[in-house]
Amino acid sequence: MKIKPPQPFTFEAGKRAVLLLHGFTGNSADVRQLGRYLEKNGYTSHAPQYKGHGVPPEQLVHTGPDDWWKDVMEGYQFLKEKGFDEIAVAGLSLGGVFSLKLGYTVPVKGIIPMCAPMYIKSEEVMYAGILDYAKEYKQFEGKSEKQISQEMEDFQKTPMETLKALQGLIADVRDNVDMTYAPLFVVQARNDKMINENSANIIYEEAESVHKNIKWYEHSGHVITLGPEKEMLHDDILHFLNGLDWSV
Repeated sequence: MKIKPPQPFTFEAGKRAVLLLHGFTGNSADVRQLGRYLEKNGYTSHAPQYKGHGVPPEQLVHTGPDDWWKDVMEGYQFLKEKGFDEIAVAGLSLGGVFSLKLGYTVPVKGIIPMCAPMYIKSEEVMYAGILDYAKEYKQFEGKSEKQISQEMEDFQKTPMETLKALQGLIADVRDNVDMTYAPLFVVQARNDKMINENSANIIYEEAESVHKNIKWYEHSGHVITLGPEKEMLHDDILHFLNGLDWSV
């Protein structure tokens, strides 16, 4: 079965722009519903897709945080070049880590990290997650169990060398959270099995933002943007964005 891979998207609506960032092993579909919601409420949004994501997992293992950060910065510049001078950023998981890094790298109007990790998992745990992702992708492609088994055997011969770099990225951003000054809305799912939930408290407590808020979603899991409380999340994000000091 031929599947249509997710693509980056841009939903143009108003003069206020929001950069939407997906997570590690995720893709733009993870933030697409949020983008459509923002569009209906007068916000332009753009979601890049990181290199090696939304494509066969064999391509993921040859990419790393430097590639993905480049994609984030290019997404920011894309909005700038379209004439958006004020840009807020919302990111899920790794996208949340990047949203914080963006906040102390370039001017942003507001930052919304969602289920963003501040603790380092071991390479073994992260690699196990990649194996799960690879198998699910192949099942999604409609391949037989026999073919999947053979391809997974081959896949494991190419370890992902950049996991240490990913750990380094998370550690570096955690060390610089106190460089966050933009208005901040920290989002955390209570039933997050992927990251240490205390990450949210670290971001909230260490950020120097004058205007900051944190909210826990009691019935959601890690991919909160697609979870049972996504409508509440959408409304809360809109409320936060509407409260920012936009010039337009």
